[in-house]
Amino acid sequence: MRLRRWSAPDKIGAFAFRRLLGSLPCGQITAVMPDGTRLHHRGPEPGPDAELLIHRWRAVRRLLAGGDIGFAESYVAGDWSSPDLAALLEFAARNAPYVERVVAGSAPLRAWNQILHTFRSNSKAGSRRNIFYHYDLGNAFYALWLDPSMSYSSGLYPSPDASLEAAQQAKIARAGDLLDLTGGETVLEIGCGWGALADHLVERGARVTGVTLSQSQLEIARQRPAARIGAAEFRLEDYRDTGGLYDRIVSIEMIEAVGERYWPAYFRTIRDRLKPGGIAVLQAITIAEDRFDAYRKSTDFIQRHIFPGGMLPTVDIIREQARRVGLEYVSGEWFADSYARTLADWRHRFHQNAEAVEKLGFDLGFRRMWDYYLSYCEGGFRSGAIDVGLYRLRG
Repeated sequence: MRLRRWSAPDKIGAFAFRRLLGSLPCGQITAVMPDGTRLHHRGPEPGPDAELLIHRWRAVRRLLAGGDIGFAESYVAGDWSSPDLAALLEFAARNAPYVERVVAGSAPLRAWNQILHTFRSNSKAGSRRNIFYHYDLGNAFYALWLDPSMSYSSGLYPSPDASLEAAQQAKIARAGDLLDLTGGETVLEIGCGWGALADHLVERGARVTGVTLSQSQLEIARQRPAARIGAAEFRLEDYRDTGGLYDRIVSIEMIEAVGERYWPAYFRTIRDRLKPGGIAVLQAITIAEDRFDAYRKSTDFIQRHIFPGGMLPTVDIIREQARRVGLEYVSGEWFADSYARTLADWRHRFHQNAEAVEKLGFDLGFRRMWDYYLSYCEGGFRSGAIDVGLYRLRG
């Protein structure tokens, strides 16, 4: 490397960055510095082939000082790019334990992000604020890149060439299968989204009560066929305020928004609302067991900028939380590859409709943030850092 044209801080940053790259064991990466210097590293273990184009030196400074969040914010600011963002973020996720030893971020920034995360906890008032922050960006926004069912959770791809629409219908059908409906059951859906699953369950003979904290989602759900024929009722209601007893309970990717402090309340609600012998089905994103301790002690990009108050459990935590309230863990089935494909399909549609997103009033910084978010999650699923599963519990 030729450093003589660089400032002293840039030289220090480049030195630290080069040492960081040289310590990573998985995959290979080419980093192009602002002056055109190319750094290449191939680790001893298999992994993705990634490329990082650094346009401004502050990208390196933000990475070293701000860690995961600083790197994301630097992308949003246009300080760096990649021809394959998902591959680069998969590379980062596979090497995360090694990266974090060097670039966990400065102590004051870590403390500040933890304080912000703490103040976004999911009390009843906090949950309403956090859900509004993410889900009430507008139905027109989500309709531009979700499938027509407005399913905002992982699909389940039945074949290599299946469409996003087919994957979402397959997932909905699988959730229905796991609920073991025979006709006439009452079903509580905690976190009902825009109502697609409720439509399917009603078609299978159930009567559905769906609760959400998103006014935007509620508006669409109440226009669904299941609601129009009177077989589904949708409420703007916190799950902790829901009463009654139900034959079945289903909750699709809701637990991620609950927060660690409220996991016991979430599982107690499922137990208290489920009739004895009834079945509950959860779809949940989980973090790898060996990453959880470090994860819970920090605040990541998703928690800071996308899902305030959120927290991923592990598979063992789901089992243990269920056991503590007297729910039987029956089975689990996992499909991380399908989530990676779902995210890739969403991102492709998001890019296709970039002009329409802009016309809705979302500026370039917002669009880059969401591009990073979708790629970040795709890389996480491809790396094995996170997974998604359907879990069957019995009361």
